[in-house]
Amino acid sequence: MRERRPTGTSVRSACVALVSIMALAACSSVAPDARNVSQPHDLGTPLTEQAIAAWNIDVAPDGRGLPAGSGDVATGAHVFAAKCAACHGAQGEGGLGDPLVGGRGTLASAKPRRTVGSYWPYATTLFDYIRRAMPYNAPESLSADEVYAVSAFLLNRNGIVPADTRLDAASLPRVAMPNRDGFVPDPRPGRL
Repeated sequence: MRERRPTGTSVRSACVALVSIMALAACSSVAPDARNVSQPHDLGTPLTEQAIAAWNIDVAPDGRGLPAGSGDVATGAHVFAAKCAACHGAQGEGGLGDPLVGGRGTLASAKPRRTVGSYWPYATTLFDYIRRAMPYNAPESLSADEVYAVSAFLLNRNGIVPADTRLDAASLPRVAMPNRDGFVPDPRPGRL
């Protein structure tokens, strides 16, 4: 039988792996103070509280994080027509984008339709998603008033709120979504 000899590539790979392991061992065996961890590296710019606040736009299910502003169903219909209907259909029935209305009572069926009205557990999640991700071609471009209005329009189209509804930071978290009890609570601390 012929003996197999290592190729140049396998020898190089083994050497690189050995050097990497040795470097990792050397770094981990040095005390943190000796590694100069606390010394700045003159990279980047420290963030101000104002800069962080501009990115901290999440909204919790209980409404924490909702901004000032308000919007009604009628205004939401106009904003939806101008900025959402191209993807989601004139009334939210779907198109290039997912359908946003209908589907109630289908979750346990062979063909469930997961829409805002059938699946989503919190109205605040709707606001949060629209605010962060929509419209698809210009996320975060809608004002708080426009997001409240589009949320009101979609909730009305799903039969969840009446046509004269005006939503704001106080009223949106109180909207009872049809599938609110369809989810298992998150038992981790600090979760809703």
